[in-house]
Amino acid sequence: MLIRYLLFAIIATVVNLLSQKACFELYHGPFQIYLAMMIGTGSGLVIKYILDKKFIFTEHTVDNLQQEASTFTFYTLMGGLTTLVFWGIELAFDYFLHYDWAKYLGGVIGLGIGYTIKFFLDRKFVFR
Repeated sequence: MLIRYLLFAIIATVVNLLSQKACFELYHGPFQIYLAMMIGTGSGLVIKYILDKKFIFTEHTVDNLQQEASTFTFYTLMGGLTTLVFWGIELAFDYFLHYDWAKYLGGVIGLGIGYTIKFFLDRKFVFR
Protein backbone atom coordinates (compact mmCIF):
# COMPACT_ATOMS: atom_id res chain seq x y z
CA MET A 1 0.00 0.00 0.00
CA LEU A 2 2.83 2.43 0.81
CA ILE A 3 4.43 2.04 -2.63
CA ARG A 4 1.07 2.57 -4.31
CA TYR A 5 0.38 5.66 -2.21
CA LEU A 6 3.81 7.05 -3.07
CA LEU A 7 3.21 6.40 -6.78
CA PHE A 8 -0.16 8.16 -6.63
CA ALA A 9 1.37 11.09 -4.74
CA ILE A 10 3.94 11.40 -7.52
CA ILE A 11 1.21 11.29 -10.18
CA ALA A 12 -0.82 13.97 -8.37
CA THR A 13 2.32 16.07 -7.91
CA VAL A 14 3.09 15.89 -11.64
CA VAL A 15 -0.51 16.82 -12.50
CA ASN A 16 -0.37 19.70 -10.02
CA LEU A 17 2.93 21.10 -11.30
CA LEU A 18 2.03 20.66 -14.98
CA SER A 19 -1.24 22.51 -14.33
CA GLN A 20 0.73 25.28 -12.68
CA LYS A 21 3.16 25.40 -15.59
CA ALA A 22 0.26 25.70 -18.04
CA CYS A 23 -1.17 28.54 -15.97
CA PHE A 24 2.18 30.35 -15.96
CA GLU A 25 2.34 30.01 -19.75
CA LEU A 26 -1.22 31.21 -20.33
CA TYR A 27 -1.59 33.97 -17.75
CA HIS A 28 0.88 36.76 -17.07
CA GLY A 29 -1.10 39.07 -14.83
CA PRO A 30 -1.29 39.99 -11.17
CA PHE A 31 -1.25 37.21 -8.61
CA GLN A 32 -0.02 34.75 -11.24
CA ILE A 33 1.60 32.36 -8.77
CA TYR A 34 -1.48 32.25 -6.54
CA LEU A 35 -3.78 31.47 -9.45
CA ALA A 36 -1.38 28.78 -10.67
CA MET A 37 -1.19 27.19 -7.21
CA MET A 38 -4.99 27.13 -6.90
CA ILE A 39 -5.42 25.53 -10.33
CA GLY A 40 -2.66 23.03 -9.63
CA THR A 41 -4.11 22.19 -6.23
CA GLY A 42 -7.57 21.64 -7.67
CA SER A 43 -6.37 19.38 -10.46
CA GLY A 44 -4.11 17.38 -8.15
CA LEU A 45 -6.89 17.07 -5.57
CA VAL A 46 -9.34 15.44 -7.98
CA ILE A 47 -6.78 12.95 -9.32
CA LYS A 48 -5.51 12.09 -5.82
CA TYR A 49 -9.02 11.60 -4.43
CA ILE A 50 -9.99 9.19 -7.18
CA LEU A 51 -6.77 7.18 -6.85
CA ASP A 52 -6.82 7.12 -3.04
CA LYS A 53 -10.47 6.12 -2.84
CA LYS A 54 -10.23 3.37 -5.42
CA PHE A 55 -6.79 1.90 -4.75
CA ILE A 56 -5.58 2.90 -1.28
CA PHE A 57 -8.65 3.02 0.93
CA THR A 58 -10.55 0.31 -0.94
CA GLU A 59 -12.70 -0.67 2.02
CA HIS A 60 -14.56 2.61 1.66
CA THR A 61 -17.74 2.12 -0.34
CA VAL A 62 -20.26 4.76 -1.26
CA ASP A 63 -23.96 4.03 -1.46
CA ASN A 64 -25.18 7.29 -2.94
CA LEU A 65 -24.18 10.61 -4.45
CA GLN A 66 -24.83 12.53 -1.22
CA GLN A 67 -22.44 10.24 0.69
CA GLU A 68 -19.84 10.61 -2.08
CA ALA A 69 -20.14 14.41 -1.93
CA SER A 70 -19.78 14.32 1.84
CA THR A 71 -16.68 12.12 1.65
CA PHE A 72 -15.09 14.34 -1.01
CA THR A 73 -15.87 17.46 1.01
CA PHE A 74 -14.29 15.99 4.14
CA TYR A 75 -11.29 14.78 2.09
CA THR A 76 -10.88 18.33 0.78
CA LEU A 77 -11.15 19.85 4.27
CA MET A 78 -8.49 17.46 5.60
CA GLY A 79 -6.29 18.68 2.77
CA GLY A 80 -6.65 22.30 3.88
CA LEU A 81 -3.85 22.11 6.42
CA THR A 82 -1.58 20.18 4.10
CA THR A 83 -2.30 22.68 1.32
CA LEU A 84 -1.10 25.50 3.55
CA VAL A 85 2.14 23.57 4.12
CA PHE A 86 2.59 23.01 0.38
CA TRP A 87 1.77 26.59 -0.60
CA GLY A 88 3.97 28.03 2.16
CA ILE A 89 6.99 26.04 1.07
CA GLU A 90 6.45 26.75 -2.63
CA LEU A 91 6.06 30.49 -1.99
CA ALA A 92 9.12 30.56 0.28
CA PHE A 93 11.28 28.89 -2.38
CA ASP A 94 9.98 31.28 -5.03
CA TYR A 95 10.53 34.34 -2.82
CA PHE A 96 13.98 33.50 -1.46
CA LEU A 97 15.66 31.75 -4.40
CA HIS A 98 14.52 33.99 -7.31
CA TYR A 99 14.88 31.26 -9.94
CA ASP A 100 12.03 30.04 -12.12
CA TRP A 101 12.67 26.43 -11.09
CA ALA A 102 12.66 27.28 -7.36
CA LYS A 103 8.86 27.40 -7.10
CA TYR A 104 8.64 23.91 -8.61
CA LEU A 105 11.27 22.53 -6.24
CA GLY A 106 9.39 24.10 -3.33
CA GLY A 107 6.19 22.59 -4.72
CA VAL A 108 7.68 19.11 -4.84
CA ILE A 109 9.00 19.37 -1.28
CA GLY A 110 5.78 20.92 0.02
CA LEU A 111 3.60 18.33 -1.68
CA GLY A 112 5.78 15.52 -0.36
CA ILE A 113 5.39 16.73 3.20
CA GLY A 114 1.72 17.48 2.69
CA TYR A 115 0.87 14.09 1.20
CA THR A 116 2.65 12.34 4.05
CA ILE A 117 0.56 14.19 6.63
CA LYS A 118 -2.59 13.76 4.53
CA PHE A 119 -2.25 10.00 4.39
CA PHE A 120 -2.52 9.73 8.17
CA LEU A 121 -5.38 12.25 8.35
CA ASP A 122 -7.31 10.45 5.60
CA ARG A 123 -6.76 7.04 7.14
CA LYS A 124 -7.94 8.22 10.54
CA PHE A 125 -10.74 10.66 9.66
CA VAL A 126 -11.95 10.32 6.05
CA PHE A 127 -11.78 6.68 4.96
CA ARG A 128 -12.55 4.88 8.21
